[in-house]
Amino acid sequence: MNTRTMSLNGRGTAQRAANSPAMDAAARWGFVARGVIYLLIGVLALQIAFGGGGKQADRGGALAEIAEQPMGSVLLWALGIGLVGMALWRLSEALFGAAGPDGGKKGKRLLSAGRFVFYGFVAYSVLAFAAGDKGSGGGSSDQQSQDVTAKALELPGGQWIVGIVGVGIVVAGLWVGVRAVLRKYHKHLKLSQMSHRARKFTDVTGVGGGAGRGILFTAVGVFVVQAAVEYQPDKAKGFDDTLRSFTDTPAGPWLLAAVALGLALFGIFSFAMARWRTV
Repeated sequence: MNTRTMSLNGRGTAQRAANSPAMDAAARWGFVARGVIYLLIGVLALQIAFGGGGKQADRGGALAEIAEQPMGSVLLWALGIGLVGMALWRLSEALFGAAGPDGGKKGKRLLSAGRFVFYGFVAYSVLAFAAGDKGSGGGSSDQQSQDVTAKALELPGGQWIVGIVGVGIVVAGLWVGVRAVLRKYHKHLKLSQMSHRARKFTDVTGVGGGAGRGILFTAVGVFVVQAAVEYQPDKAKGFDDTLRSFTDTPAGPWLLAAVALGLALFGIFSFAMARWRTV
């Protein structure tokens, strides 16, 4: 057997692993884990909107909430492992292409590679928190954002770097929100296997959840741009401070409540994706 044949056989084995039932289960477990975190962030943000704002409305706050529950440690490990599954699935998409006719395009694979890095980082932070490092996944997203922004501003051309990143986050937020409203997620669903009620449920949670998530990311990006323009890293905000800032708008706590409900809906939408998405 020559080297080329061995290489092709190895690639074929890797592709079969990427399309295996185990990878399918890993991806769906990952959607459930993502859903739990977003649902809890939404609930915590709703509590802030209605006057019970003692806890962080971000990933750290969600993990702390889980840790306080019976068998909280087991739940944290389960979430972390689920997010590892999500990261591995995105890696398989980056290497071999995603499901669907356009899944092998370079742009799609690069996007999957970025998602692999993101979910890999989130999985690591959750597992570190589960292992006892409370300053990892449970750290304040606001402080983390300010620390990273401060270090970036110190780099040559730091203001431009931070500004470009902020604009990128704004664009990503708008992209997420618009795609959700246009129901672009339909192409990833097993629509032929879904009942009318299941489709309607998925659309309510998908549109509302995507819109709320898009608004949050857009606002986070705006604050990052502001930090760059004013050269003040403390202007950058994580999820918690950004959500709380909505109460300073003319809409007051009602805007926060609307976005919080959207985040909770996105969590529920993730559960629907775990059931109906084509992997």
